[in-house]
Amino acid sequence: MKKTILVLALLVSTLSINAQEFNLGLSGALPVGDAGDFTTFGVNLDLNYLTEISEQFDLGVATGYQYYFGEEISGFELDDISFLPIAAAARFNATESLTLGADIGYAIGISPDGNDGGFYYAPKLQYGVTETLDLVLAYKAISLDDNFSFGALTLGVEFGL
Repeated sequence: MKKTILVLALLVSTLSINAQEFNLGLSGALPVGDAGDFTTFGVNLDLNYLTEISEQFDLGVATGYQYYFGEEISGFELDDISFLPIAAAARFNATESLTLGADIGYAIGISPDGNDGGFYYAPKLQYGVTETLDLVLAYKAISLDDNFSFGALTLGVEFGL
């Protein structure tokens, strides 16, 4: 974890000489696989800071807050689950309107107790609606202990700030 934070800090400091951009995203999430067995729906808030490396490639850091509502099984309400991802972010501008991206890092488990978090990855596809608004389709996953993965398909919007 310390290495991840150090790498992210170095990345931000070395990329500060080029054009920079903050983005704020909001998306709905449909848990899939293991996560779909005990959560029903999620809401994700994303924030990233990107620096232009070239006309087609941006690098930076990403964070956010992921909240998933617990499933009710046989009259028993399961706990809601939340994470705080901290990741490196990369974006490739394939065309003027289409961007391919990925966030890779660590998701800190916020709740419930015993949620230690894990390796985080989020491949994404973005479509530029306007200069400052994108539609974003992503698969966000967290590899937890015991070969368990918490994954969700997300669809939302991202605003350039």
